[in-house]
Amino acid sequence: MAIEALRPPEDAPPPTKAVYDGFAYFQGKIVPFAEANVSIGTHALNYGTACFEGIRGYWNAEQNEIYLLKLAEHYQRFLKSTALLKIKLDESVEQLCELTREVVRRDGYHTDVYVRPLAYKASAMIKVDLHSPEDAVAIFAMPMGAYSRIDGLRVTISSWRRVSDNSIPARAKITGAYINTALATEDANAAGYDDCLMLTEDGHIAEGSAANFFMIQGRTLVTPPVTDDILVGITRAAVMQLAADVELDVVERSIDRTEVYQADEAFLCGTGVQVAPIVEVDGRAVGSGRPGTTTLRLQEAYFRAVRGNDPRYRQWCTPVYGGMPRIT
Repeated sequence: MAIEALRPPEDAPPPTKAVYDGFAYFQGKIVPFAEANVSIGTHALNYGTACFEGIRGYWNAEQNEIYLLKLAEHYQRFLKSTALLKIKLDESVEQLCELTREVVRRDGYHTDVYVRPLAYKASAMIKVDLHSPEDAVAIFAMPMGAYSRIDGLRVTISSWRRVSDNSIPARAKITGAYINTALATEDANAAGYDDCLMLTEDGHIAEGSAANFFMIQGRTLVTPPVTDDILVGITRAAVMQLAADVELDVVERSIDRTEVYQADEAFLCGTGVQVAPIVEVDGRAVGSGRPGTTTLRLQEAYFRAVRGNDPRYRQWCTPVYGGMPRIT
């Protein structure tokens, strides 16, 4: 199958498209999206005391199915994030998975989708702590194609440092922490770049603005360790498995910024960006200045797996429309 057939369909909108319809899980039940509203006094809105996940759903037209990628793994990480913020939820991983399938099913999409679970401090309180008496969870979905280009990114090393795990936990997807991403991305885009790489406080490569980073030297993939202020990415783990399955070496170690300039290949990976080759860093070509052979091989393997077209990775894929009973 040609890789063009595995990439996001052209009718899937970009992430800048606002959501106005569909359904959401909100206050313990599934309601029309327009009814899922919170007070302007909500603690999470005022202080960023919330955490979230991003979950991709991939449409397979031949099988008439949306496959939600690594659904249980995302919710396992989600509950670890809630624990850091002392958010207590009644829903288990299994219940959150079933609720997600039902929301997407009721939406009725036949394209790639992006699912956003959100757990938050829900009380209307003007006090900066984690003692809000009311916690809440919401889940909604939207159609989404490519989050960023996947045919070659031009990036820069950001002047904004990646937030330290001792400042805001890097291993949790905490909403307030993403101002770090917004500041770095805004500067990179204003300077004409597609994205950026962010450094740790001691000057090592951490990750992209909102994606994990890999570079390739020969047949070795090198990626920053979990101790270098990175999100422990679910897509990162998937790519590492794909690499091991084609007998590439994978090394987790700290990376100096100048190593990136001399890499044979480089790419970002994550739920949003998927597998996106980097062809230029700070005006310097990475390798040949075109997406590298190994990166494209991993990209093709990834798209084949997430659309349910590779039986070796079917356990990654949870069907929306088939195989399980509806929630009533």
